[in-house]
Amino acid sequence: MEYQTVIVERRNHIGLITLNRPEQFNTFTSQFAAELNNALRELDQDPQIRAVIIKAAGRHFCAGIDVSELAGKSVPEIRSWVKAMDEHNTTIANMNKPVIAAVQGAAVANGVGLVGACDLAIASEKASFGTTAINVGLFCFAPGYQTFGALGSRKRALERVLTGDIIRADEAEKIGLVNRVVPPEKLEEAAMELAEKLASKSPIALQMGKSAFYKALSLGYEEALAHHGEAFSLLCATEDAKEGVDAFLNKRTPEWKGR
Repeated sequence: MEYQTVIVERRNHIGLITLNRPEQFNTFTSQFAAELNNALRELDQDPQIRAVIIKAAGRHFCAGIDVSELAGKSVPEIRSWVKAMDEHNTTIANMNKPVIAAVQGAAVANGVGLVGACDLAIASEKASFGTTAINVGLFCFAPGYQTFGALGSRKRALERVLTGDIIRADEAEKIGLVNRVVPPEKLEEAAMELAEKLASKSPIALQMGKSAFYKALSLGYEEALAHHGEAFSLLCATEDAKEGVDAFLNKRTPEWKGR
């Protein structure tokens, strides 16, 4: 598939998606949103890919939505447009492969939503984050929930989405929005190291584990435990589980089959 606003690469078992609208700070347009989702699905369906990295061209990761597309739209048209802007949230959650954000510069509005949607995130020391739509008379509904709302106290989350204040990478790491902060020149290397670590694990264990994790978030305590118990039972019956246990007992490196 040909892309104009993203770049898709493959390096062994790692898929890389580069957000490629650097002059526009990688803001979301209808085309950009569609191509990002198509790229994610393409890599998820590739049996050779075991982990995906989303990175960005230019100075900034993503500065949100290109609001110039709003002009002249009716409410039904806006509703459809907003759905497309938010689609990456469910796309990533439903993917079999873990997705890592590698963040430099600004990740604000829909950009911070994309970071929040990713399973893991590595940030440059110079990265910054914010739900800034309030500053232009809009509101970061999905990004606010996807990032700050899911991470901590109601009051802290509301302060961020109501004020639009920017936080630095070290604070983002402190609240759990990103997993690790690294020097700018080490960003891609750190993201690749994490992706390669994931790619060394059993693909079927990664897939089933990620799926069960997200499913359990919508369940009550007892239902979540039961769901995880069923998922573990099914995983124990896979070829990879048998191979992993045998390799552990016999002190050798496992050879994963992905089934």
